[in-house]
Amino acid sequence: MSDCAKYFIVEATSMPEIFRKVAEAKRLLETGEESTVNGAVHAVGISRSAFYKYKDAVRPFNDMLHGRIVTFQTLLKDEPGQLSRMLNVFAGTGVNILTINQSIPVNGCAIVTMTAETSQIQHTLEEVLGEVSASAGVIKCEILAG
Repeated sequence: MSDCAKYFIVEATSMPEIFRKVAEAKRLLETGEESTVNGAVHAVGISRSAFYKYKDAVRPFNDMLHGRIVTFQTLLKDEPGQLSRMLNVFAGTGVNILTINQSIPVNGCAIVTMTAETSQIQHTLEEVLGEVSASAGVIKCEILAG
């Protein structure tokens, strides 16, 4: 293998438990739920040495997207005010919409592609997708690129 860093996206349930625990300890420290490394590692049940061994290598996927440009694609019902309602949901999460492109509605649905900057995001991307997807009139919302 080369000296160049390589990255993989792996489903959390397929990862060794230590990686998930390191990620959880980092989250506890970042959110202030724990103020010390000792407290965080004790809370998740790992050693300090394991935490320090992996802390720089383990990051949740949504953290990698934080502060980046993300492209969302949403399928909306063709109803008056639907685009506005969906944009209000995005605004409420701190996502900064940079561009919007809406297709001409076909069969009562329109595809809306939005590019957004996520440095001020107040939720995880999964939570944002969930909130948008749960909105009335939204058929589907996904991340195309980021």
